[in-house]
Amino acid sequence: MKQTPYQAPPSPAGNGFIAIAISAAAGIGLVSSSASTSAPVATIYGKIQFVDSFPDYKAQVVDSFADLHVQKVSSFPDGAGQWQVVDSFPDFKIQIVESFPDFTIKYVESFPGVQ
Repeated sequence: MKQTPYQAPPSPAGNGFIAIAISAAAGIGLVSSSASTSAPVATIYGKIQFVDSFPDYKAQVVDSFADLHVQKVSSFPDGAGQWQVVDSFPDFKIQIVESFPDFTIKYVESFPGVQ
């Protein structure tokens, strides 16, 4: 008589449950891909409207070690960190905050972009 070894039933952790849980948490913003920011700062450019409520992102203005260097432009905001401030039809709505920002910005006259 041939005896088969005992096999325990599969556990959720053995089937990639942990990887799926981490992926799901990252997808809803609980786990950040970067230590300093929870927003894709390289993609935040174009027409920007500053708002007091219901922003797309919250930003804090700092003097050093910013996630994004921002250059305010009057036309053709077509690169990372180039913002054209508008009152209507924005690409993104930004709220300036003093604490718990999604990312930090520094205003510059040249060389905008991710730092």
